[in-house]
Amino acid sequence: METKTIILSLLGLLGLYLFGTIFARPLVLIGRVGISLLVGGLLLALVNVACGGLGLHIAINPVTLLTAGILQIPGVVLLVLANYMVL
Repeated sequence: METKTIILSLLGLLGLYLFGTIFARPLVLIGRVGISLLVGGLLLALVNVACGGLGLHIAINPVTLLTAGILQIPGVVLLVLANYMVL
């Protein structure tokens, strides 16, 4: 093969690698946020089931899902305390 063909092929592979890397990182971030939202929803549902008899109910909406999803257990405790302080 010619040297020019080899160099162009390597540059093309490098371009594909960079292109894939640029678009893969946001997808990974979206996946992590989705998993956090799922875990936050499960934690909120667990709190609602466990403490429903005590009159404690935390609404499941995007704000509470993000709080519980990003902060995990401390976020759920924060939401329970905020609910307790308001009521």
